[in-house]
Amino acid sequence: MPAADLVETAVRALASRAVSGIAAFNRWRLPARTTPHPLLTGIHAPMRDELTLTDLAVEGTIPPELDGRYLRMGPNPIAADPRIYHWFIGDGMVHGVRLRRGRAEWYRNRWIRSTPVAKATGIPAAPGPRFGGFDTVNTNVVGHAGAAWALVEAGSTPVRLGETLEDQRYDDFAGTLGGSFTAHPHYDPVTRELHAVCYQATDPNRVRHVVVGDDGRVSRRVEIPVKDGPLIHDCALTERFVIVFDLPLTISMKVVMDGYGFPYAWNPDHPARLGLLPRHGTAADVIWIDVDPCFIFHAANAFDLPDGRLVLDAVVYDRMFVSGEEIGPDEAARGFERWTVDPVRRTVERRTLDPKPQEFPRLDERRIGRPYRYAYALALPERFDPALVGAAPILKHDLETGERLEHHFGEGRIPGEFVFVPRAPDSAEDEGWMIGLVINPASETSALEIIDARAFAAPPVAVVRLPHRIPPGFHGNWVPERQAGSNGAGY
Repeated sequence: MPAADLVETAVRALASRAVSGIAAFNRWRLPARTTPHPLLTGIHAPMRDELTLTDLAVEGTIPPELDGRYLRMGPNPIAADPRIYHWFIGDGMVHGVRLRRGRAEWYRNRWIRSTPVAKATGIPAAPGPRFGGFDTVNTNVVGHAGAAWALVEAGSTPVRLGETLEDQRYDDFAGTLGGSFTAHPHYDPVTRELHAVCYQATDPNRVRHVVVGDDGRVSRRVEIPVKDGPLIHDCALTERFVIVFDLPLTISMKVVMDGYGFPYAWNPDHPARLGLLPRHGTAADVIWIDVDPCFIFHAANAFDLPDGRLVLDAVVYDRMFVSGEEIGPDEAARGFERWTVDPVRRTVERRTLDPKPQEFPRLDERRIGRPYRYAYALALPERFDPALVGAAPILKHDLETGERLEHHFGEGRIPGEFVFVPRAPDSAEDEGWMIGLVINPASETSALEIIDARAFAAPPVAVVRLPHRIPPGFHGNWVPERQAGSNGAGY
């Protein structure tokens, strides 16, 4: 390591220890909450046990083509402090349902075996290299390079999961990662590469574009200078570009020093911009385009146009985490938008595709980075709810006709993110199923539901009954048995 980097690392370590000490003192001084924490109670109350259930009850017929595991990740805190708890920092728990030959063979839930989980439960911590001393992994689980990977951003290395979720190992892609990863990578089905834009709270002046090949090793890394430490949950791909979201949600020393659990806040002084990194370019080649202040957690897709422009479809917020003391996302999305980006004129034209509050946009991932017709999303309550989710439908957008279809789950039932699974490798874009988890708060139960994407509003083709409530989580994906390096949904 060069001498300048050694000095910088040492200075950061000293500063980090000083800040941690002040934050710990201020955290001790915070008053107790006077109301129940909405993300620790009700439907969000954590599960306390790891379960193994076999031969699950099924209503309807599970399509025989579905041979694999549906895996879903989310926070499940063991001993959260309600004064500082933020939804994004809870201990990770992965849930899985194994489907094969028309049967639901098992359900399992397992904590990610981090150091804090091991200390609290007595379960041995998962082996393998950590990064940065932070090993909570709680946000996503994807299939790549023949394995399933539990992911988080801005901190720990990924965790490689065994078939039954019992075997876990922290894995920095065979020593090639060299830093944090992302919770939201995107798989290019043509090049068979996994693309990520990675950031670290301890390194606020740069982000990294990382490419993981089909062999499970990092094949490309580009460091991109930024300011203020922006939170970058997602990115997008076209055939020409990786799109970097440098938006005004940044590391906040005030939030850190005040002792709160999640160190990011809205920063109106940080310029909002998109970065277009050529697929094989360097940081000097990034085309930066100013945009109006806003925030994006998730993009649905992006693709190039014949005239040299490109399209980006995303769920957009006016702002996010404004007070610095939030417990989770604190504003409703302004809707699902299409941005048409001109790299030459450096302009962005914004058009609302659907103003309805929604999140977790998905597509047939065989179309990532290419023109596509159908996008899917989870509708959110019309009025912002501190519990974030509620009894709402999932949506199917026909981007050619502008039609929006809705699938409703019944009174009071609360869905999460649904993922599209194609019937076969060469099936049409919407020929397959939507799969996801649904909570029934009245009975404290859950279900894995399978919907025919071409009969979107019709009743599900199959429902796998689970006799307990699975708290709302973040991202889920389908990992097929004959997994060939796909990022979750593809074959």
